[in-house]
Amino acid sequence: MRLRDTPTVEVTGTLPCGPEQAWTLVTDIELPTGAEGELQRAEWLDGADGVAVGARFRGYNHSPQMGEWHTEPEVVEVEDGRRWVWRVGPAEAPIAFWGFEVDPTADGCVVRQWAKVGTGRSPFSDFIEQHPDREGEIVTYRLGVWHDAMTANVERLEQLAAALIRG
Repeated sequence: MRLRDTPTVEVTGTLPCGPEQAWTLVTDIELPTGAEGELQRAEWLDGADGVAVGARFRGYNHSPQMGEWHTEPEVVEVEDGRRWVWRVGPAEAPIAFWGFEVDPTADGCVVRQWAKVGTGRSPFSDFIEQHPDREGEIVTYRLGVWHDAMTANVERLEQLAAALIRG
């Protein structure tokens, strides 16, 4: 697996609530802070208070390997009630795209979180440049970190949705 192939990772879960409730859950930018993963805190920027194209937020992250850092993603796509996508990094050289999707089912909904590596320069791409002989291993490891975090997010969504149903 190579960085230039802009690989994607995704996790899917089934929620016992309606799509409207699921949408409320997946558009909470602080959702991942309650699950295992690198995101520690998130806040809307520039007066934004929810998901809308052009809205920006700051995410404060931490990992044992990379220390602390923050990003300022921008929401680049919204299909209200169904899908939202945010870009990390500048439009001309994105570092990554992340998204949530909600699809109704007969007894609830399916939620999918995904992330796609971008082509922009980042500490990740710099590290690969320093260790080109280990690129496949590095990309696989990083996508595994993302997958684990998304799995924790979807599990948290399942717990929150179940709590909504119980009242």
